[in-house]
Amino acid sequence: MPTTEEVTRWRGQDVVDSDGGKIGKISDVYLDADTDRPEWLAVTTGMFGTNVSFVPTAEADEHDGHIHVPYSKDQVKDAPNAEADGALSQEEEARLYRHYGLEYGEDRSDSGLAEGTTDTDRERDVNVTGDVGDTSGPDTDKAMTRSEEELAVGTTRRETGRARLRKHVVTENVQTTVPVQREEVRIEREPITDANAGDALDGPEISEEEHEVTLHAEEPVVEKRVVPQERVSLQKDTHTEDATVQDEVRKERIETDGDEGTRR
Repeated sequence: MPTTEEVTRWRGQDVVDSDGGKIGKISDVYLDADTDRPEWLAVTTGMFGTNVSFVPTAEADEHDGHIHVPYSKDQVKDAPNAEADGALSQEEEARLYRHYGLEYGEDRSDSGLAEGTTDTDRERDVNVTGDVGDTSGPDTDKAMTRSEEELAVGTTRRETGRARLRKHVVTENVQTTVPVQREEVRIEREPITDANAGDALDGPEISEEEHEVTLHAEEPVVEKRVVPQERVSLQKDTHTEDATVQDEVRKERIETDGDEGTRR
């Protein structure tokens, strides 16, 4: 098991699971109430690091710049919930030990203290001047630190849908009008005059004769050609809007209590 001094330096370091995957960061170290030895690592998990899971320190070790634990990421995230309020109750510890497959043999009384320990025994560090020492830890001074949780809100990018261009061929009827010309026969008669007498009297007086005229007509001729019309593409526009995020945060409050004469 690592020493207390080693474990307290682990705060802020990454914790990786048995497969080398990152679980989260160590936010705090919980000591055993009787031995002051490190017993639990409080590891923040989740997208914004707002979830806290507890991991035993017994088999944790440091190498390659990370803290390695012999548990899977899912096992740590599925650990029983326990309030990260600076101390674990007997019931919380028992559930956590069972979750990690460890034996829980600590014999405690109903008060949560070690068997045979009274509240009076915990009221120590009282000197002759009446100053009362801080009983919350061995290395603290006579002041308390009040902390509050704040929402750390960020954004994550996810796919919301897809748009695509697809080209297909359709057939439609097109009707248009085009002028066409055709020739027709028209009989023209003119009297014999001095001007045309030569042509009229050229030939036998009485005979059989035949003249032929070729007629023409225009018909519509259709051909198709491909003509580019336009270019179509997909473009993305980004719109910004406000999204409301709501969650609960915890805040510490410090109150004083004492005998009469205590200045408040």
